[in-house]
Amino acid sequence: MLIITHGGAGRFDSGTLERVRERLRVGGEEPVTVCECDSADELERALDRREPGDETVVAAGGDGSINRLVATLYARGELDRRTVGLLPLGTGNDLARNLRIPLDPDEAARVLREGRTRELDLLADDEGGVVLNAVHAGVGAVAATQAARFKPWLKSAAFPVGAVLAGARAGGWRLKVEADGEIVAEDKLLMVGLSNAPGIAGGSALLAPDASPGDGRVELVVSAATGPLARVRYALGLRSGAHKHHDDVVYTAATCATISGEEFLVNSDGEVSGPFTERSWRVVPKAWRIIAPPDGD
Repeated sequence: MLIITHGGAGRFDSGTLERVRERLRVGGEEPVTVCECDSADELERALDRREPGDETVVAAGGDGSINRLVATLYARGELDRRTVGLLPLGTGNDLARNLRIPLDPDEAARVLREGRTRELDLLADDEGGVVLNAVHAGVGAVAATQAARFKPWLKSAAFPVGAVLAGARAGGWRLKVEADGEIVAEDKLLMVGLSNAPGIAGGSALLAPDASPGDGRVELVVSAATGPLARVRYALGLRSGAHKHHDDVVYTAATCATISGEEFLVNSDGEVSGPFTERSWRVVPKAWRIIAPPDGD
């Protein structure tokens, strides 16, 4: 087992990693190696030193850490030959929450030792990247940039604070959304989301309550709630998933989607990029496998 970490991970500390490493070695015949990779080149070199067989590679960090690992394996053409594990040490940990991987490092180590392998879809974007959990444009991406200022102090509580600040100012973006070759919406929109699993924003929002990460499709959420009261109603609905029933929200499933229009930011698995005027994503079914809890999805 190879554990990949970096010093920027939200709750990174060497003592925790060493304790987890010893737990994983108990009763095991295979070595457990920890490799700190603070750059893309270091990650590439760490993977180059290992045989590309059915070896478990663990991301110790948050959503950005496991996205970086899976994206690298995807680009190398090795996803079908590796099993991925996750040791949640981030702030949001949306993927861990959605897969019911414990946030406690010692409990997560138990899952790595005793869990089952689960095949999952991913979203491949038009720039060679991947999305494991969710990608969204509009107010959600702005909220993430706002939340980043408060993460060092508020941790996961920074997400709702960022959402309040973004929601108070966002007036919408003129966008066109296409899914599976058809125009879904072309209007001034508050948010467009593609989600492979239910929760986002550190568990504070239920963007796609019907989403399943292994069903070969992605849930598409398009909100035109641009008025002040409509924004508040949409934000409250996100907390329980009730927004999908709103008359100014399109909620459907797709296998590919494109967003285009005036400049917008994109939040992909917690990492904000842009601005862009067009981005596209497609579902790659059963593209990777992860060690998940043995007692259910």
